[in-house]
This record gives sequence, C-alpha cells and structure tokens, in this order.
Amino acid sequence: MNVPGKQQPELLERPASLLVPTWTKAGIALLYNKETSNTSDVRLKLTKEVLTIQKLDVVCTRGGDPQLNGGAEHKVPVVISKMFKDQVAYQTGKLFVGDAMLQINGINVENCSHEEVVHLLRTAGEEVTITVRYLREIPSFLKLPLGSPVPSAGQRVSSPLFDSGLHLNGNSSNTAPSSPSKPSAIEPKYEKRWLDAVSLPLLMARVSKYKAVTAKLRSNSFEVCALDGTSTNILQFCTAAESTDWLQAISTNISDLTLENMKMINRYCSPDDQIVHMAWVCENPQANDAGPSSTFKFLALRGPSLYIFRSPPVSGTDWGQAETMYTLYEVLLKVHKLCVTEDCWIQAKFYLGLQQDEDLQDGEPFCFSILVGHGQSHTFSVEMTSDLAVWEKSFQRAVFMEVQRVGSKTYMCSSQSKVLCLTIDFGSGFTCSESSSKSILWRYKFSQLKGSSDDGKTRVKLLFKNAENKQIEMKELEFSNLTAVLHCISSFMAAKVASVDPVFVKCQSISGKYMS
Repeated sequence: MNVPGKQQPELLERPASLLVPTWTKAGIALLYNKETSNTSDVRLKLTKEVLTIQKLDVVCTRGGDPQLNGGAEHKVPVVISKMFKDQVAYQTGKLFVGDAMLQINGINVENCSHEEVVHLLRTAGEEVTITVRYLREIPSFLKLPLGSPVPSAGQRVSSPLFDSGLHLNGNSSNTAPSSPSKPSAIEPKYEKRWLDAVSLPLLMARVSKYKAVTAKLRSNSFEVCALDGTSTNILQFCTAAESTDWLQAISTNISDLTLENMKMINRYCSPDDQIVHMAWVCENPQANDAGPSSTFKFLALRGPSLYIFRSPPVSGTDWGQAETMYTLYEVLLKVHKLCVTEDCWIQAKFYLGLQQDEDLQDGEPFCFSILVGHGQSHTFSVEMTSDLAVWEKSFQRAVFMEVQRVGSKTYMCSSQSKVLCLTIDFGSGFTCSESSSKSILWRYKFSQLKGSSDDGKTRVKLLFKNAENKQIEMKELEFSNLTAVLHCISSFMAAKVASVDPVFVKCQSISGKYMS
C-alpha cells in the first residue's frame, strides 16, 4: 500500500507472512527542553539505525568564514544592550536590556554570531517574533553608555563581550560598535539550514510517553533515550495521530534492531538457551507500595528464565547481572488491557503492527503483571497495544518451549502427615508417590482435572474425575510454596492444550524460522 507523502518502508528478509516495515521518514516536531522550559521547531530524520534531531540555523555560505556558524568568536549569547523608547520593541513591554536572544521568527540563534543576528533582524519583515531568556545579572559591558569606546584588551571587559551587545530600534539597523575590521570584498550571504543537533542510535533504545517518575502519560508527545543515556528531550506533535505514527515508526526500528541482535546471540547459544523476546518496559508501583515511583526496566525471556534488568545486557557477563530472575513455568502473565475486539485479528495485528492506539486515554497505560510465588507480583506498562500483544504471545511461546524441554517437574508435599511427591508431567499428567519408597499412590491425566480450591497459603484441593466410575475424587495436598505449584500446573496444562492447537503449532513453526 502506497501512502502519499511518505517514503515507503524497506522490508527485511523474513517469511512472507511476517513482513514488518522498517521506516525511513522525516518530519517537523516541537522539542521541549526540560532544563530551560523552552520549545523550538526541530526536524526529525529517522533511518533504520539512527534518529537525528535537526535544528534550523543560519549559516554563512559566501563572503565569510564558513566555519563561523555563530557564537564561536565570542562564546557568549547575543543580548539586548539598548532599547529606544519611541520604537515598537520597547513599547511591547516584553523585552528588556540584558535579555539573551534565543529565536527570531522560530530560528534558533543561540549559536549565531552578532552579525548573523543583525542580518536576521534586518530581513525579518514587518512582524518579528523574538524569543528571549532573561539574564539574572546584566553583563558589565552592557552598563557602558551608548557610543563608549571599545575597552582595550588589557581591561577586565574584553572587546568580544562588548561586541555581543545588540541595540534594538524599530528596524534593527542600529547596533553596538564593534572592533574595526577590514571590509569584505564579497557581501556575506546567509541561508537557513537544518543542522544535525542530536543523533541517537536506536539499538537498545527506549521510547516513553511517561512523565518522569510518574505513571502518567503525556499527551501527543514522547521522548527517546539511547542506550548510553542520551535523550531527545520531549518531542511534541500537533495531533495524536501524528504522535502515534512517529511512535510506531521509531518503535518498529528499535524492535527490528533488537531482533537482529537476538538472532546474532541465538546463533551462538544452545537450543535450550535461546532468547524469545526482550524489550524495555516501565515498572509501576503497587497501589499499596510506598516505595519509589515508576522506573524503567529491561525484560528478557531467555531459556528457562524471565530476566529483569536495570539496563540492557550488552556483553555475555551482563546476563549474570540481572536484578531478578524467575523460572518461567512458575510464574504467570496477566494482561490488564488489550484492546483487541476480534480474535481473528490478533495474529495479523501482532505480526504486521496494524494495531492502533487511538483508544488510549491519558493516564491509562497498557499493563501486564508477572505473578510470582508467595503472592508477589510485578506490574509493567508498555507504550502500545501491539507491545502488549507481543509480550503475551512471546511469554506463551517461551513457557511452551520450557515445558517441552523439562518434560516434568516434581514438588515435595505432605498429606495426612506423610511426605509425598507430586510430579507434573507433560506426557502423563499428575502422579503422586511416597517420598521414601517412590511407590505410586494415584495418577490422573490433565483432562481428568475438573477443578481446584486453595486456602491461599499452603493447602490445595484437586478434584479429579475417575475414568472408570466417573466419580469426582478429591486429593488434598500441602506445599511450602503453593503459588509456584499452581502456576506450574497452569503452565503445563496450557502447554498441553497448545500442543494440540493447529493454529498455535503453525505459529510456533513460523516463529522458530523467524528467530533462527
């Protein structure tokens, strides 16, 4: 499908049913600087591996030093040193002596030379929009009377500082005196150009709509943070659709680079230690948790474990530095919000990235929880519904692979003061035996389990249907970590059901080729 006005995405070499676009695009956004609370127009340029932020600047293209793009000769901002009472600049009441010039008609002049700023003001037209920053202390050179001679080099106030002062009158033609210079034979020519300001590598980068240290979402804006901590600051867009479009394009490229990195690692790992999925998430505090606010974590599904990192593992030794690790078949994933109304579209939206986020309201993040033993849990949020679908499908696949690999799991338990062993086997189902003699007390298939109940602490009642007399038989057992056992039972039963589901089996086969 061709979209007018957009460059068409490149396509990686993948199975025909799993083609995911890699976006290369450009566009205009607003950049909000958290340190200065200022916004400015920027141009975004997205490639497969890098997001570049460009700022509009004025460069000398003729008759001057092409390397002198502003600020280099003085290393100070251009500031207002004089205003005339009978002119518009003074009458606005919004400009003051000592204000540092930031923008002229939306053009960033923080790095421009004095001459370039004067040129911009002269050619700005009848209406001029000037953005300034007030300086708490007026530089000493501004206190000199109008027309004062340039201080000598031996004095405390240097001539470059004096030159940086700007006198404002109606037509901006009056400027502070500058050092004598030999007139140029060629009249300087200036052009507006987009110049690269920040370039962020997208490998292991993260995109976030969340406000700092909160679980609240920004409206029509997000920021991108590189692996080394470099940030774009906050990118703002006019509409939710435009914000979502850029968010999805950047996220797609990050996902593609992560996938390529996973494939490279998996080539050198055993089949039992493959990475199924990994990505950034935001961990949200529990409602009754008085601890720190939301923090970003890097999650990975690899081999038998779910890893939680503070930062992505780059080297092999980093995998041993996980903040937390959980055995996959002893934890459960619970999705809190998945805006997919038609089951038949889940696979297509998951693989093709067709899921839109227009139903996401401010303050309503897409969340999932990892439920672990003893009633503990982690709650994570992601940026888009497609991210939520990826985690759900990847978790199902990782658990299925691990259950098939281990085959069975045995837990120590007790019943009527006897020490027993309960074995959960992928092939045969449930088997209970004595711990010492290993003699089998009872055995049931997964299909015979008809229900269960527990006290939330240590005891569980399992209800099985007798294959011969069709009667319900209750088996009561006690475990030291009941939650882990119940999660294991759920994982094995889900894997058993999935193994006979032709749709799931087909997806497993495709995903296996996709990851290799």
